[in-house]
Amino acid sequence: MKEYKMNLNPLALAYIGDAYFELCVRNYLIEQKLVKVNDLNKNAIKYVSANSQARSLEKLLNENILTESELEIVKRARNHKVNHKPKNTDIVTYHHATALEALIGYLYVSEDMERLNKLIEYIIGD
Repeated sequence: MKEYKMNLNPLALAYIGDAYFELCVRNYLIEQKLVKVNDLNKNAIKYVSANSQARSLEKLLNENILTESELEIVKRARNHKVNHKPKNTDIVTYHHATALEALIGYLYVSEDMERLNKLIEYIIGD
């Protein structure tokens, strides 16, 4: 794996993590036999909104699920300065959601798919 991927900016990791997580949620919803696009979108929001991602991160933290290196990524992303105001949530929730996305992105670029899929299954509740 390319070394530069491991040193990506937390927001770049979150960008990748957001895309991967959204794809996992969409696959999960299709597996649940949801076929109407409106139903798919409504149900996806339950997982991919900033509020739900922040709650998922809090759950992972409260239950001591994360490793030391994962906690380091979360803290780095959560504390990363952003230069814009989030549209649909408060800044604290946004930072927590971004931290979860960065964690997912980090595991993805690390190619640790076993750990990544385990965490996503835990988040989705499968």
